[in-house]
Amino acid sequence: MNAIVQDFAEHWPIYLSIPVVAALIGYVTKVIAIRMMFGPVEFKGIRPFLGWQGIVPKHAAKMAGVACDTLTQQLIRPQEVLDRLDPERIVAEVSEPLRQTIEEIVREVASAYQPGLWESLPRSVQRAVISRVQADAPRLLAEVLAEIKSDVDNVFDLKDMVVTSLVRDKELLNRIFLEAGGKEFQFIRRSGAVFGALIGLVQMSAWVVFKVPLIMPLFGLFTGWFTDWLALKMIFHPRRPKRYFGLFEWQGLFHKRRDEVAEAYCELIAAEIITPRNVIEAVLRGPMSDKVMVLVQRQVDDELSRRASIAKPLLVLAIGGRRYQDLKQRISELLMAKLPQTMGYVEDYAADAMDIRNTLVGKMKELDAEEFEELLRPAFREEERTLIATGAALGFIVGEAQVLALEHLAP
Repeated sequence: MNAIVQDFAEHWPIYLSIPVVAALIGYVTKVIAIRMMFGPVEFKGIRPFLGWQGIVPKHAAKMAGVACDTLTQQLIRPQEVLDRLDPERIVAEVSEPLRQTIEEIVREVASAYQPGLWESLPRSVQRAVISRVQADAPRLLAEVLAEIKSDVDNVFDLKDMVVTSLVRDKELLNRIFLEAGGKEFQFIRRSGAVFGALIGLVQMSAWVVFKVPLIMPLFGLFTGWFTDWLALKMIFHPRRPKRYFGLFEWQGLFHKRRDEVAEAYCELIAAEIITPRNVIEAVLRGPMSDKVMVLVQRQVDDELSRRASIAKPLLVLAIGGRRYQDLKQRISELLMAKLPQTMGYVEDYAADAMDIRNTLVGKMKELDAEEFEELLRPAFREEERTLIATGAALGFIVGEAQVLALEHLAP
């Protein structure tokens, strides 16, 4: 015993470096693990094995799908997104750009289907024709929007819109997890240092007493593994406050910060994903846009029939039945192509009317603990064992380096 005390007294600076190194192991392995979760965004290295891609970006479709399930099943539905929009108000907001769009369509269609006749008309007659169509356009657009609202589920795929946005922009997917769980990741890094130092004190005692080289890498391995595992547990468990040993109370950090997380999460979703621009693009150009096209074609057909009820036989005779059908198709295609740009002028009104952020915050408060956890948990669950194993391996390697240093400095 005296020999051990004397040895420690002679080499105490070296021995005290052991818990310091253990704290560094705990901290560094957490920093590396977090970086491995989110970066690099694209695969770097030689495929298929020599390289790495962040776990979240690598599984972007799956991650986005899981996050989107909670978003679209628990928080907001397509009907809620569009229900608050007033077709008449939208028409009023886009009146000026709509007039320009209609003029472009009339000129293009007239020139294509009666190339000589339209150019030969006096400008006053051309303007009268355009003005007549412009006067009817707001009602046609309002009727199309009303039909879209009445059949939202068949023309608007909210989940596809969200998943497509996140898979296309993996940086945005990373931001969702990083901003919602920023303090949790900070806790992981700091706890790695604290827990590592505590384990390092035990490691130091074992080395001072036994001086068995295998102790250092084994403790390094344990430090890297245990601090990863414990930090992850402390983030999500327990879901509700619980007292331990009668001394202190603990609640998983993510659950304890529920209101703060909700604010950050909903702010990002409303600002970057479920935006008026994205909704308009999804309705008019998304996977269900063919059904919107059918609605537009029906309205165009009704409008042409209404305005040309008497002259329709002469019109068909003049340009031919087949070309008349092509005419209707072309008008519908031009409307679908130009509407996204035209509807861009309604974004400010739509953002206020849909009020996505406050809607999501209100719904998130109604989630139970298990449902709420699913907002962030997928980022940790995917290949969680890989991250913990990586921490353990790094700890083992550093432990081996410690042995070499101790044998050289304190023989």
